[in-house]
Amino acid sequence: MDPRRARDPRLARVDPRLQRGPSALPSPSSQQQSSQQQSSQQQSGSRQGATQWTANGAYMASQSMVPNVLVQQADTASENAIAGPSTPANNVGSSAFKPRPLFCVVCASNQNRSMEGHHVLHKAGYRVISYGTGSAVRLPGPSIDKPNIYSFGTPYNSIYEELNAKDAKLQMLDRNRRIKLAPERWQDSKTVADVVITCEERCFDAVCDDLLSRGGEFNKPVHVINIEIKDNHEEALIAGKAMLDLAAAIEISQDIDEDIDRILQVQQERHPHSLLHAIAFY
Repeated sequence: MDPRRARDPRLARVDPRLQRGPSALPSPSSQQQSSQQQSSQQQSGSRQGATQWTANGAYMASQSMVPNVLVQQADTASENAIAGPSTPANNVGSSAFKPRPLFCVVCASNQNRSMEGHHVLHKAGYRVISYGTGSAVRLPGPSIDKPNIYSFGTPYNSIYEELNAKDAKLQMLDRNRRIKLAPERWQDSKTVADVVITCEERCFDAVCDDLLSRGGEFNKPVHVINIEIKDNHEEALIAGKAMLDLAAAIEISQDIDEDIDRILQVQQERHPHSLLHAIAFY
């Protein structure tokens, strides 16, 4: 290469290589021309970057030669790293999003067993609702043949205040009124759950019969699992821990339909309650 070309700005207009960027030994006018070209290229977002020529004629790309699309990809990767692993962009190619299951706990009156399950599952952060399958809400009265009877929908607080005047045991009602407004009846419910946990066999039968009578309009499968629990405060507390283990196993499962038999087998080995299982449809 003619050594004058690198020093004479007039000759730089003749050589197309030198038009693309500054030379290794630029003159003031050549350097100003190259700076203007680089500024124009950065504003237009062109993929063409500035170039540099070394003294021995070797070609060297500057940083602006990196295509904008690669810069954008690098920025996106940096944002994803900051956002953390839960960001959907980080899960490209991974398994589809799995929504958390909705648990429904059912007993006869939606007072003791189902509300204990509702309480412990809600406290542990699970999505949970609860119902009763009886014709009315029945609470212990002055004698075994004289229960206190209320209709579903009567607020727990109203029941609490009425029974408080009778010096009844109110710890259960006090807990219930802090969880939700009133006892609810399964047969009147419209919410679609993923897993229904019943607390005795007659409730299990009532739930299955009711779902069958609905005709499976939504074709939405639901696992109905019965945990046989005696209707007293002590047994309800013990069963609450069993419900926690069951809910944990179900929630971490990637395919409950595939894993349910194994989950129930482990549940039966760990806890004393007899189990029943059926698949029904909403």
